[in-house]
Amino acid sequence: MRLSALALSTTKETPADAEIVSHQLMLRAGMIRRLGAGLYTWAPLGMRVLRRVEAIIREEMDNIGALEVLMPAIQPAELWRESGRWEAMGPLMLRMTDRGEREYCFGPTHEEVITDFVRRDFRSYKQLPVNFYQIQTKFRDEIRPRFGLMRAREFIMKDAYSFHIDEADLNREYHKVRSAYVRILDRIGLDYRVVAADSGDIGGARSEEFHVLAGSGEDALAVSTSGHYAANVEAAGTIAPTGKRAAPGGELKKIATPGVATIAGLCEFLSVDATQTAKSIVVMGDDGLPVLLVLRGDHKLNEIKAENLDGIAAPLTMADEATIREHFGAGPGSLGPVNVNIPVIADHALTHASDLVVGANYDGSHFTHFNWGRDHPEPRFADLRDVVAGDASPDGQGTLEILRGIEVGHVFQLGDKYSASMNLTVLDESGANVTPQMGCYGFGVSRVVAAAIEQAHDDAGICWPEAIAPFDLVIIPIKADKSERVRAACEQLYAEARTAGIDAAYDDRGLRPGPMFADAELIGIPHRIVVSERGLDAGKLEYKGRRDSESRQVENSLAAIAEAMGRPEGQ
Repeated sequence: MRLSALALSTTKETPADAEIVSHQLMLRAGMIRRLGAGLYTWAPLGMRVLRRVEAIIREEMDNIGALEVLMPAIQPAELWRESGRWEAMGPLMLRMTDRGEREYCFGPTHEEVITDFVRRDFRSYKQLPVNFYQIQTKFRDEIRPRFGLMRAREFIMKDAYSFHIDEADLNREYHKVRSAYVRILDRIGLDYRVVAADSGDIGGARSEEFHVLAGSGEDALAVSTSGHYAANVEAAGTIAPTGKRAAPGGELKKIATPGVATIAGLCEFLSVDATQTAKSIVVMGDDGLPVLLVLRGDHKLNEIKAENLDGIAAPLTMADEATIREHFGAGPGSLGPVNVNIPVIADHALTHASDLVVGANYDGSHFTHFNWGRDHPEPRFADLRDVVAGDASPDGQGTLEILRGIEVGHVFQLGDKYSASMNLTVLDESGANVTPQMGCYGFGVSRVVAAAIEQAHDDAGICWPEAIAPFDLVIIPIKADKSERVRAACEQLYAEARTAGIDAAYDDRGLRPGPMFADAELIGIPHRIVVSERGLDAGKLEYKGRRDSESRQVENSLAAIAEAMGRPEGQ
């Protein structure tokens, strides 16, 4: 494409409201433009990248036999009431009414719609398995849209849904889609991890996330240093310790700790390490009464793990101060397990702890030398905390390191969560009605574009993986306005490249070399050829890869350019 025809609009200035690199560079490169909070228009340059991503996704989904459909973005409320999610989705769902006062939502996802689609036409096990996918716009009313496309309200997703006669067939399809996602990310050329995850609002028995590694990632990932274990920190498990607890080293002693209400303050006041302290968190049980959770002072409560425990209310609800004072006689900051008459659940890390510092259930007081079994009956021990770097890997292979990732894909085994609630049944081989098992598979099309930039950029701009770059090659003329020879050489090279299947951009905008070079680097075109009178005199062209530190001379031929690009001519 001739850049004069692209409506390209770049800027040197970094927008003040752009917080992360991908947002900054996409705005500076003219790929997107903000319409409103979390709403963006894709400019022609951005669309070229987006379409390349979509093409890879379509190829891989088609290759596993998935069938493309397109479902309405606006969905009737009654479908969501059938599944029980109309209220459960809460304020994330954008609701509306039509002129007949009928309720609708702008779909944040399409489990209900696809289930309705299948139940209308599918009657027999012979029609299964089937996997439908679409690439479509979604809307989730984020309370604070930020980071450009990373947390936009409107975004583009590839979502797929499969239906199966039994769990074994669902598991087979799950692994097919999982493998397709691996190939998609490999083809795009990103460094990523597949991690075990919590299923969240979508539901289901098993799910995994696909994360592009980047320092700006919002998700913390726990990855084994020597094994294959990988999980989102919210789903990563800890191992219960083995061995025996040390004997008490002293008698329980109450001490005054005026004004101390945090672990950091307690450690400073008593000159103790946080590992020798315990913190108490009061949550509500499923019977409406409080439950005490106890963790080591340096650990963080994993709310998802806590919510999934038997006896704990879901969603996890923290007790208010009135409830805490009614049952403990003290406020937050001075709580502990001594003399309490409510259920106590302690984290695995405290199984063998002895001589702990705990709250005394008197404001401004703590106990030292607290020991389980002596000062409180042995509690129920469970996995309550986030893992930290250095923890033993749950698979027994090495320890865990914590990486940052951007979630771009998620695969779920839904089971019958939606098919059962929406009365989808088919006849099995014996003629009996059975409820199909479902899988759900999401991939963030617009988000992976931003994630690629977060992973691959430098001070000059974007460094696209070649598979999704807006162009393969940019041709830059020097003083073309004064040299018919340079213009003719550029035109010939541009035509030859396109004939050979190289997606070339020709910068015919008539700019000075500096701005043309700057735009080529900002946009992230992987390969650059400069045509000048001096080079033509020597039978040479100047080649520079986007990630190269220096340019070099190549022969004035498409074959030489293709070789420099690392691709045989015509491929």
